[in-house]
Amino acid sequence: MTANSNRFSTYTSTSVGTGSEGKKDDQKKDMWSSMLDSVASGKRLPEKNLLVLGGSVDSQRDFLEALSSNDTRKNIDRNNHKIPPIANSFALGYTYYNVLDADQEDILARISLYLLTSPAPTFTSLIKPLLTPQSIPNTLIVILLDWSQPWLWMRQLREWLLLLRTVIMSLSHECKEMMEEVMISWRDRGRTGGSVNLDGTGAVAAEGDVALPLGPGEWEDALGLPLCVVCQNSERIDYLEKTQGWKEEKFDLVLQYLRTVLLRHGSSLIYTTPSMASPLQSLVHASLGIRSLLKRAPLKTNVIDRDKIVVPPNWDSWGKIRVLRDGFDVEQVSEGWSIDLDQPFPMIKSNSVDDANQFDSETNGTSEPEGSSVALYEEQVQDTSLDALQLAQGIKDTNRLEVPSVDTQAFLANQLERLDQQKKADDKAGKDNSFAQGTTDDMISDHIGPVQFNMGGIQVDADDMVQRLKDRQAYGHSPEPHLDDESQLEEGSAPVDTDTLAKFFGNLMNRKPTTPGPIAKT
Repeated sequence: MTANSNRFSTYTSTSVGTGSEGKKDDQKKDMWSSMLDSVASGKRLPEKNLLVLGGSVDSQRDFLEALSSNDTRKNIDRNNHKIPPIANSFALGYTYYNVLDADQEDILARISLYLLTSPAPTFTSLIKPLLTPQSIPNTLIVILLDWSQPWLWMRQLREWLLLLRTVIMSLSHECKEMMEEVMISWRDRGRTGGSVNLDGTGAVAAEGDVALPLGPGEWEDALGLPLCVVCQNSERIDYLEKTQGWKEEKFDLVLQYLRTVLLRHGSSLIYTTPSMASPLQSLVHASLGIRSLLKRAPLKTNVIDRDKIVVPPNWDSWGKIRVLRDGFDVEQVSEGWSIDLDQPFPMIKSNSVDDANQFDSETNGTSEPEGSSVALYEEQVQDTSLDALQLAQGIKDTNRLEVPSVDTQAFLANQLERLDQQKKADDKAGKDNSFAQGTTDDMISDHIGPVQFNMGGIQVDADDMVQRLKDRQAYGHSPEPHLDDESQLEEGSAPVDTDTLAKFFGNLMNRKPTTPGPIAKT
């Protein structure tokens, strides 16, 4: 009985044991895969995107140099890593850099920069794939302006914003919903008395701080993405003051225009100089939600120093803009900017001769709508070094990359007509030259009068001497008589009587000398 009780089915026990071991192996595999996934996700770098618009190839490189600190590049060289190349010479450029912590050891995030220099409508298809529901919360738009041409800033801003609007309108419904969420959260970031700092962290409100509501002109034209405008090369402010006579009023006027239009988009503004340190890095990193765990760099607002302007988002207001300089109409500029943004893209440019004469209502060949802030700005902020040349030649658009070309045959025909006219004018001038020269000499002689000088004690008339020399030279060059003329003279003379001549000369030889006679006395 005992032996029978210990008996068991070999098939059953084997099959049961094999199933339990398989389940354990599956559990181990699942455990290891989950651990590896958690480690990989922990080491995965946060991806941030910067869409840099405007500027030139060199100015975009300067922006990257100012954004990525020198310590970061030294750390890259120390770790024997190559500096990422900047490919921005054609169409949409790309580069990246890693954001290091204060100890230069830990990498906080990796920022990918997409660079575009021209607001051509054909480039919209290159920007659209960059905006996805996953990338939109981690994207910041940067527009570069340059102090070498501050009179073009409003026009450049309008072109870039119209380009972005065209791209945003073509996005999917999911992307637009994500943009609405981003804008709702951005309206409270960094606001005085708010609960969220600029970098997205929670803010501790002090006593008496109250969250301020949106004022007039704020966030009225939200793009759906955070915006930052960087005005480079602010050291040229002194150059404009010396060469074009700009005063403090003109610099304040430019700043008031920028702050007014950027307030409608919730944008930040900063002036940078390549040779000076600026809070550009702190502003961009905070706008992307990148924060150091070791060191907090506070971002200070500056609207006093004309070459170190820093205006964070959600800080400005119409009242602060008016305080800068009296007489600035904030309402008119803000409403005019909304009119500018309602224009179609691309802007229709007219190149006809008749339209070129309408200088007051057109600038750069583009008809501006009534009440446009761009037209008002360009009327008050002008390049005084080119005004005379533009008025003389009728140049409207001196900054266009493309100009309409004339047909080759038409150009050559026009040149042929001009050459014929020039040839006729030269021939006429050659015929009149001799007469004009003689008349000029007579006028000079009458004006000067006779010229006399003393030569060896004798007063000599210069004009008389010159005339005698001319007569003598003319007599010396007179032609000698030809042989035919001499024969004709000889034939025409009377025949000579030789006998009479011989008798005459003989009497002269034989004539005796006469003696004087006696003197008669009276």
